[in-house]
Amino acid sequence: MAQQNFYKANLRDLSFLLFEQFHLEELLNTAPFASWGKDEVVAVLEQAYEWVQQHLGPINASGDAEGCRLENGQVKVPAGFKEAWKALFDAGWRSLPLDEKHGGQGGPFTLAMMVEEFMSGSNSSFNMYPALTHGAAEVILTFGTEAQHKTYVAIMFNGMWAGTMCLTEPQAGSDVGSASTIATKRADGTYAIKGTKLYISGGDQDITANIIHMVLARTPDAPAGTKGLSLFIVPKIRPDGTPNDVAVAGIEHKMGIRASSTAQLVFGENDGCFGELIGTVEQKGMSQMFHLMNAARIGVGIQGVGIASSAYLNALEYAKDRKQGSNIKQWKDASAPRVAIIEHPDVKRMLLDMKARVEGIRALAVKLTMHVDRANVLKRTPDDPAAKAAAEYHEGQVDLLVPLIKAYGSDQAFTICATAIQVYGGAGFLKDWPVEQYCRDSKIFSIYEGTNHIQSMDLVGRKLMQRGGANIAAFGADVGKFVAANKEHPVLKDSIAALAQAMEALTATGGKFMMWFGGGKIEMVPTVSNRFLEMMSETVVGWLLLDAAVIAEAAVAAVPADHPDRAFYAGKRYAAQYFAQNVLPGVVAKAQLIAREDRSALDIPANAFAP
Repeated sequence: MAQQNFYKANLRDLSFLLFEQFHLEELLNTAPFASWGKDEVVAVLEQAYEWVQQHLGPINASGDAEGCRLENGQVKVPAGFKEAWKALFDAGWRSLPLDEKHGGQGGPFTLAMMVEEFMSGSNSSFNMYPALTHGAAEVILTFGTEAQHKTYVAIMFNGMWAGTMCLTEPQAGSDVGSASTIATKRADGTYAIKGTKLYISGGDQDITANIIHMVLARTPDAPAGTKGLSLFIVPKIRPDGTPNDVAVAGIEHKMGIRASSTAQLVFGENDGCFGELIGTVEQKGMSQMFHLMNAARIGVGIQGVGIASSAYLNALEYAKDRKQGSNIKQWKDASAPRVAIIEHPDVKRMLLDMKARVEGIRALAVKLTMHVDRANVLKRTPDDPAAKAAAEYHEGQVDLLVPLIKAYGSDQAFTICATAIQVYGGAGFLKDWPVEQYCRDSKIFSIYEGTNHIQSMDLVGRKLMQRGGANIAAFGADVGKFVAANKEHPVLKDSIAALAQAMEALTATGGKFMMWFGGGKIEMVPTVSNRFLEMMSETVVGWLLLDAAVIAEAAVAAVPADHPDRAFYAGKRYAAQYFAQNVLPGVVAKAQLIAREDRSALDIPANAFAP
């Protein structure tokens, strides 16, 4: 059973998001997507889904069972991973969003992220290797010198070499500013790197001939904190073909993503570690790394959608097939026929809960990626004031939504996978079924690429006031416009009223934060920032689900009675109504909790937790 492919995705939902809700077609057949039309986009989705079913899904469980191993200082990946890597780059899936001048296909970022959902959902461990490689190459392309472009970028984009990012240190953890890795400049302009990094995803492997590490370090005279950090290219094998002084001290034995090698790396143990400063100016490391981190955080949200969606769809299939108990209306009749468990009300509730969350978070992801694509199109006419203002709006919404997709998407992925296990019952706790691995794999998403608490502090501490509050004001205006246009909807008006109440509560709570920042109560902010991020995420998801339901209600009238789209559109309405009536009221309740300014978690002394 280990070689069985359990991965499932909902291509109809992706098509709905692309062409009925967010209208990617408006950007196609014109620069920079002149070679892309709707037919090409649909073909890519169908072919990519077929590809992961053939190459990645079948080695997901076996890779988890085998894991990675360290032999004589070299990490060995599970069986099938090298072959899958070659097939991936031969097929060109990693080149979808790349500019054609770099060997790419020049496709929309939104389409690339939908393919990323397939890659991550079918095999999260495997996909971390190429995803990090792409991100590292992008950093060199964006900030590196022409010589660095020639040396590293093309060979990483084509999969001959891999890449990593090395931030975390044993003493620093999420406190990146406490990093102590030292980079000492040599006479030839290169740097001697010395220090230890841990929790490095893909830190070593035997898939590629070389690994290019992005290493945060500080020069001896650099100031303390994040401002003193620089970013360095540190290859496993130097450009001249000789081994660099980079050693694998060990690999972690993890709860999930076991086929992704998470390594502890020691740089310069023998004082011979070669590194190159990215670009020409020191102490730009954090801004350069954030370019990679923001893309990585979107990717984590996509990872969450991919795994959660497959967990839901597998649970749905199981619930339709598994027979147990009679219909509740016949509970007194011992001879009543056994029914599929999807007939039981609580199982239906769990399935609808998962459906609403998966489809809502996917809509959030596509909303964000469409902002990216629209901004990129508008920036092609920088001399047009209207285009410039519109691009700023879209970029501002990206900034605002990144912490939501990363944090809420990852938290909900774990919750959805746990709910899927509950649908299976005891069977879900067994390795015979995929949801057990999905649950283990998904837990890391809330931890890496900046813990979700860091995301919440980024939201309330930075994003709410970016551009003088213009981004959050524009978001509020977008939701308000939707509510005003649909508040009398014949089917959805009660649910839209719930959205309006949630938005009102969210706005009031944002004002509360401003009072705390200015009124000497700043310690209250981190106490409830996670709750606020949940509030905002649920408001966005509720809005997007209701937007989809309005579209579906308008479209269903033209659908023949026997067409499967009638059921699909009905599902959109039920998912939106469920979320609006069962989740959005929680936004109001959370606002009330925050307004209480409860200090119990702040005031309890450490020795009062336990003797």
